[in-house]
Amino acid sequence: MRQIGCQFRVLVSDAEEISGDGISPERLAVENARRKAEDVAAKEGGNAPVLGADTVVAVDARILGKPKDEKDAACMLRLLSGRMHFVYTGVAIVYGGDTYTDVVKTAVWMDEMSDGDISAYISTGEPMDKAGAYAVQGIAAKFIPKIEGSFSNVVGLPLHAVRNLARKAGILL
Repeated sequence: MRQIGCQFRVLVSDAEEISGDGISPERLAVENARRKAEDVAAKEGGNAPVLGADTVVAVDARILGKPKDEKDAACMLRLLSGRMHFVYTGVAIVYGGDTYTDVVKTAVWMDEMSDGDISAYISTGEPMDKAGAYAVQGIAAKFIPKIEGSFSNVVGLPLHAVRNLARKAGILL
């Protein structure tokens, strides 16, 4: 948000996130973003707009959230290695008693990663709090030859979509 000149406060939501069982990645990302934004808006009770976001990575029919541990991160990275996958970020804005939502989908290609590459990357700690177990804005950039769509979406907040959603809500960014 700083990148596009916005002032903001970060407030952590206590909303329970739903898992990907039987739900599309698009719907999952939007639903979790909505839950987060509405939870914070209810707690704050003010007139300020509240933005929530949730990012999921999907390959084939499998949704990858944040890894539970290093073993889970290694499994995710092996699954993504040498393949194209999709990153979905749901965004929700609560403002004036209404909730506005959108989702952005970006295609990402990942190079083949050897077991050594995966172990070395996991040892940095970077994958542990990231959907799909990688951060394109960090060390993992060296494994990403191509992105089709919004780069900021893959980072976790599709800034263009946030601006357009804010406009729908009557907020100028």
